[in-house]
Amino acid sequence: MKLSTTSRAAVLSTALASTLALAACGAANESESSSGGGSGSGESAQQLSGDLVGAGASSQQAAMEAWQAGFQGEYPDVDFSYDPVGSGGGREQFIAGATDFAGSDAALDEEELASAQERCAGGEVFELPNYISPIAVIYNLEGVDELNLRPATIAGIFTGQITNWNDPAIAADNPDATLPDQAITPVHRADDSGTTDNFTDYLFQAAGDVWTSEPDGVWPLPGGEAANGTSGVVGVVESTAGAITYADASRAGDLGVANVAVGDEFVAPTPESAAAVVENSPAVEGRGEYDFAVEVNRLTEGSGEYPVVLVSYHVGCVTYDDQAAADNVKAFMQYVVSEDGQQAAADNAGNAPISDTLREQAQTAVDAINAG
Repeated sequence: MKLSTTSRAAVLSTALASTLALAACGAANESESSSGGGSGSGESAQQLSGDLVGAGASSQQAAMEAWQAGFQGEYPDVDFSYDPVGSGGGREQFIAGATDFAGSDAALDEEELASAQERCAGGEVFELPNYISPIAVIYNLEGVDELNLRPATIAGIFTGQITNWNDPAIAADNPDATLPDQAITPVHRADDSGTTDNFTDYLFQAAGDVWTSEPDGVWPLPGGEAANGTSGVVGVVESTAGAITYADASRAGDLGVANVAVGDEFVAPTPESAAAVVENSPAVEGRGEYDFAVEVNRLTEGSGEYPVVLVSYHVGCVTYDDQAAADNVKAFMQYVVSEDGQQAAADNAGNAPISDTLREQAQTAVDAINAG
């Protein structure tokens, strides 16, 4: 679903738009600061207009609806659009100059970073980890309400080595479950996806003996079912008994969600467990002053930490060629990283609000956005 400038009213429910718009307007009447809902840009709502165009990760779609509602409640004259085309497409469009910012479930690789720096007027790029959410292993298996899986078992399922739900490897992790003699249908993303990049990175690090393919946003193996976007893979699992996939946990709905082995315990994918592992993950080395990409600690054994986590970024220029674009991006990013913006997203998408540490880091990038 594209959040276009002509259809955004249809995308947002009346209740959501009204609630968040009122919240944002209330925030605009307060002092604008890094912890509130205002833009913090020093611009009034009447002074911001024109277009704000983004594209990228479909995992952010529900959060983006909330951010759009809150932002446009404060800046109604800005014509905002976000196309959830997927992380790879979002990065490509941003680098090509077709959008003002990208949403991406993976940080820019070295080649993309160099191209993005060329695109940006001052040569500096920001990558802000503004959306943190666990990637759930989602399944459709009647009569099995709770499922525990070890990394090697997950890898075996998605490589096609484990093909039946009553396989001994699954049974060993679930001694109290009645597992059916039923074929497993693994479902993966057909598009270039940051969720796939994160999921395959986890499998490569945590189950390297079974999963030998390098991490990639494009699914590297033949077989299984494929669908485009988060909604696509979840839809296939909903309609296919015995199916299993990986997707943003907030999109699981009534489907089963597996607990994943971490050390001696099995951990559920929750916003809290996702935020905990990100807090204990190091920054990517060699990045710019306003680039806060992180290396997720996939091998954690920390209690309550869930390592199959998606850290989704907003990628943009520190310096834009156009003043209006710079002002709009700055105001939008200010709202997104604010406490109000993060809570609005969490309420609508079920993701984990960023920590105060991440907010303080992001604020330095927001303050630096300009035109030159």
